[in-house]
Amino acid sequence: MDRNAAPASERLRNDALRIWQAAVAAADSSSAITRNIQLDATGLRIAGRIIDPARINQVIVVGAGKAGAGMAAGLETALSGTPLFDKLTGWVNVPENCVRKLQRIHLHGGRPAGVNEPTQQVIDGTDRILRLVRSCTPADLCIMLLSGGGSALLCRPVPGISLTDKLAVTRLLSRSGAPIHELNLVRTQLSLVKGGRLAAACQARLLVTLAISDVAGDPPQVIGSGPTVPVDSQPGAALEILERRGLLEKLPPAVIRTLQSATEKPAEPITVPMAWQVVASNSASLQAAAGQAEELGYRVAQVLRDVQGDAATAGADFQRRLQALKQQSRRQRLCLLAGGETTVNLASAGENPGRGGRNQEFVLSAAQVAADSDAQHSTEGSADWALLSGGTDGEDGPTDAAGGILDKQILKAILAGGYEIQDCLTRHDSWTLLDSVGALIRTGATHTNVMDIAVGLTAT
Repeated sequence: MDRNAAPASERLRNDALRIWQAAVAAADSSSAITRNIQLDATGLRIAGRIIDPARINQVIVVGAGKAGAGMAAGLETALSGTPLFDKLTGWVNVPENCVRKLQRIHLHGGRPAGVNEPTQQVIDGTDRILRLVRSCTPADLCIMLLSGGGSALLCRPVPGISLTDKLAVTRLLSRSGAPIHELNLVRTQLSLVKGGRLAAACQARLLVTLAISDVAGDPPQVIGSGPTVPVDSQPGAALEILERRGLLEKLPPAVIRTLQSATEKPAEPITVPMAWQVVASNSASLQAAAGQAEELGYRVAQVLRDVQGDAATAGADFQRRLQALKQQSRRQRLCLLAGGETTVNLASAGENPGRGGRNQEFVLSAAQVAADSDAQHSTEGSADWALLSGGTDGEDGPTDAAGGILDKQILKAILAGGYEIQDCLTRHDSWTLLDSVGALIRTGATHTNVMDIAVGLTAT
């Protein structure tokens, strides 16, 4: 059926999904690597450097993250048919559902899909990565492929800290709604690889980091907890975060002892020359989404960048902005875009929170605002609208969905089903409600991760 012949609500819903998919495609992990590596008569061009391939003994690749499989495949493609391909070897930790056989680089399944925390398999894989990095000589090129999820997929706790201890720290911080920079600061103090410690173990001719950023502003020290970016030891800052969030008495004693006994000191010395480049980001994906929206006939009225904070608050604000645009949409098709990564404070739900993720909570909160608006104002004859929010990695919390979608028809189904939206929000049970009305976005692993993208559309 012709797109313009479809019912208005269906057309907007489909258009919103196409715009979001364009954002995900712009962050394709394989393409992000191939377009940033070239080998020509002048040499190997990578991360702003030009290297004579004849002076490279081995190309040793290591990495971790949700986009690792695509990045590794892209690197093999970029070097295929060149003298460097036979010198290529490597090991990359990825989610189990991303494992596939490549020609030269081994993909190691570190944790199950939807479980974004380290396992013993991650630690085993990290040990292999450390051995590879330590084996580098001044005749070798070492390439680090880093992407979102890298913090959980690259893990080797300091002596005295067990995997169970590390998991307790991460879970408590996550449940408290701690943003990514706080999580990473604390985790770095307890790690042998984060905060530049992996780079300190390398003696290669050059260590290149190619990163797909899942952090607002793309700070190198935060992406994947910066294994190749030196940062000073800050145990005092870690303790301050834990105390402010009321977690000190809940943590394993070994964690507190380790932080209290550690001293503030400069970053470990790194002798290997380094280069660092972001090859895909939320900002670039927002630009691609805007381009797709314009191709579909929408005027992009506003782009919200680096959206952070509470997911429900952000979703409510997004819906209110979309409703304001509805008042302006006389004979216009308007688009509202947002990018970033919010958080959900599960502690507010008590001991038994429901099932969901930040994008699903974002959408459900928008549904509450839309329902309240409908209760106050008749919407008959008003502009049609649709919105969605989804994780570009295809994962949203410990669920099988990337996010959720909402429009007038879905809102009607929610209200007709007698669901208490606010109750579901309080219990953080967005997945259950959205699944019951067919409003979940399910993509499976996308092999990339540039945070979240939200799309809102309205048209008369």
